[in-house]
Amino acid sequence: MAVSSSPILSPFGVNIISADLGSSSTGLPRFNFCSIQRNNRRPSHVIVLSSKSSKESWSEAKRVLMEQYGFNPDEALSEPPPKSKRKKELKEAGKDKQIAPKEPKPPRTTHKLLTVLGGKARRMKLLSPKGMDVRPMMEVVKGAAFDILQAAGGCPASLRPGRWLDLYSGTGSVGIEAISRGCSEVHFVEMDPWVVSDVLRPNLEWTGFLDVSVIHTVRVEKFIERAKQLAGKEPFDYISVTPPYMEVDYAVLMDQISNSALVGEDTFILSTH
Repeated sequence: MAVSSSPILSPFGVNIISADLGSSSTGLPRFNFCSIQRNNRRPSHVIVLSSKSSKESWSEAKRVLMEQYGFNPDEALSEPPPKSKRKKELKEAGKDKQIAPKEPKPPRTTHKLLTVLGGKARRMKLLSPKGMDVRPMMEVVKGAAFDILQAAGGCPASLRPGRWLDLYSGTGSVGIEAISRGCSEVHFVEMDPWVVSDVLRPNLEWTGFLDVSVIHTVRVEKFIERAKQLAGKEPFDYISVTPPYMEVDYAVLMDQISNSALVGEDTFILSTH
């Protein structure tokens, strides 16, 4: 093999050549000096090191070279490289460190807290998750909003028949209120499978509205992008938008909805924020 030293560290080049010279060779290396002319520059000095091919002789040769250059061969040859030493320390430290097992999440539960305010299912209780996973529209706000929509449709006693889209439906309380008050069909969009299976669907079954409902377990953004494929070619008569308050940009969301195929000329949009 050949190793050339840096011109900054040494005024001459160093080449080390290992060759098997047979039994007549001594255990220690022999040095030969010669000069090589390179492109009209001053001659470069070369050191040729010959030794036995055995591992022991080569190790002894390295020790001799280190002593000549002022290194302690015992320290240099016994101490592992910095990176290897660091890896070993990290590995040993990891053996003593015990990874604490993750605490299992408590099971999600429900309670009957919401109420249908008007129409066919009036006063029926609806399921909702305990905790803050889903935050339904406040009943006072919901009642006032539906009273306004009924008056705007020309029939204060009920909603005019039509299709309702309940985005971020959660418990389904808004869409169920719409069916109870006269809507002919409601599409529910909710991305959480557990909410769909343990809250929304049971509420629709309990109120008897499952047959006039369509559940889409998908993100609202995806639903808007694929509006024609998922909801049909006709726009909705009503759209309710009740997202998690801190997790959406209302300006962006309302722009996406208004520019989609979901909205027609006579569409009412109910948004809470």
